[in-house]
Amino acid sequence: MSETASTSAKTPVDFWFDPLCPWAWMTSRWVLEVEKVRDIEVRWHIMSLAVLNEDKIDQLPEEYRDMLATKAWKPVRVVTAAWQKHGADVLGPLYTALGTRFHNNGEGPTPEAIAGALADAGLPADLIDYADQEDFEFEAELRASHKEGIEKVGQEVGTPVIAVPGPDGEQIAFFGPVVTPAPKGDDAARLWDGTLAVASVPGFYEIKRTRTKGPDFSNL
Repeated sequence: MSETASTSAKTPVDFWFDPLCPWAWMTSRWVLEVEKVRDIEVRWHIMSLAVLNEDKIDQLPEEYRDMLATKAWKPVRVVTAAWQKHGADVLGPLYTALGTRFHNNGEGPTPEAIAGALADAGLPADLIDYADQEDFEFEAELRASHKEGIEKVGQEVGTPVIAVPGPDGEQIAFFGPVVTPAPKGDDAARLWDGTLAVASVPGFYEIKRTRTKGPDFSNL
């Protein structure tokens, strides 16, 4: 089999993320682990917690409202600008650089962390100028990407959203899986196989239990 044919045979997995979300970060590290043990190809897309919550902002706790207002827009604008100016191939490396600094290193979504992530990903430093661009040049593209993911999975969900092949080849989208710590090796493969299994059942919608601990970044 040719390299081209082999590449095209990989199972596509579409993944929508907001770089601010620690749970999306955990799931993203799992799906990258799955790439090592199953023949899949992750395709990265942007969604926004700020966009997701803008219609219900008054119903949110004050602390969460403040977070959305002061922190949520900056990194997602920078990621969107990088995507628009340098192509979709930069999304994965930039997300990894941002998440490593924000979550693993505990730097949070500071201007310094965003600038450092741009350097880590080999991207131009001036992309950080988009962080505070309130009349954002690529607002339409950001919202279109967000809308695409939400329309696949439905309302009353958050990030991450993943879309995997269903039984007839059509995409089935889910919020999650929400997991901590990010599974490795055979554990990652089993969770992936289970995700495909539930996607294969017509009418399957949800499995859920109460979270008893926060994201564990110790094995990332």
